[in-house]
Amino acid sequence: MEARALALHILCLADPLAKATAALALDVTAPLDPDAQLAEPAGVPGRPARPQLVEHIRLKPPSMRTPAGIAALVHAIAHIEFNAINLALDVCWRFPGMPDAFYRDWLRIAQEEARHFTLLREHLVTLGFDYGDFDAHNALWDMAERTKHDLLARIALVPRTLEARGLDASPAVRAKLVGAGDHRAGEIIDVILHDEVGHVLAGNRWYRFLCEQRGLEPVATYAELAARYQAPRLRAPFNLEARRAAGFDEAELAALQAG
Repeated sequence: MEARALALHILCLADPLAKATAALALDVTAPLDPDAQLAEPAGVPGRPARPQLVEHIRLKPPSMRTPAGIAALVHAIAHIEFNAINLALDVCWRFPGMPDAFYRDWLRIAQEEARHFTLLREHLVTLGFDYGDFDAHNALWDMAERTKHDLLARIALVPRTLEARGLDASPAVRAKLVGAGDHRAGEIIDVILHDEVGHVLAGNRWYRFLCEQRGLEPVATYAELAARYQAPRLRAPFNLEARRAAGFDEAELAALQAG
C-alpha cells in the first residue's frame, strides 16, 4: 500500500495495540505519492472505547503515594503518546503537496511514538494496570481538529506548541516518578525526551519551510496563529536547553519567555 494511504489505514485502527504494532512496522522508505488527494473516512482517528475521555478539569488522579497514583501518571503519559501516534499519521495523509522528506519525517515520528506508547503500556501492565484503566482528556486531538484545514497552523500548534510543552514538562514528571520509586518509568521518560527533541526539531524545520514558502515572518506568524486557534498559553519553567536542541532560535525563546 502507498505510504500515505497506509498511514490513513493505521490511523483508523481502533485497537491501541494493533495501531502501535502497525505503526512500528511502517517502512519509512516505502513508495509514496505526495500529491494524492485522500478522502477522509468516518472514524478518524480510530480509538478504543476506553479510556473514557473527559474534560481536563475533571481528571482527579489518585495520590502519588499510592500504586494507583503512580500508574495513573504513567497512563496519562501513555495516552499522550497514543495521541501522538495519531497526530503523526494524520499529518502524513491529510496534507498533500509537500516534499517526500516531509512525509518520511512523520512516518518515522509515528514509529517512535508507537515505541513510546508500547514501552509505557508494557510498564503499566507490570504495575497491575492497563491502558484504558483511567480516564483521559482529548486536548491534543482537539487541536488537530481545529487545524485540519491548514498545515501551517497544524505544524505551528501541535509539534511546536503542544509537543514542545512535553520538553518543558519531562524533567518534573521524571522527578515525580523517580521520587515515588518508579525508576523504570524514569528511564522511559529519558527515551521519550531524547526522541521528542527530534520530533519538535522536525516541526520547526517544516514550520520555517512553510513560512518561507508563504512569505511569512515566523515569530509574528506564530503569535497570530496561537491567538486565532486558541492555543494554550505556555508558562515557565521552560526547558531552554531542550528547546534550543529542538531548533527554536533565540528570537523565539525570547518571545516565549516574554509571554
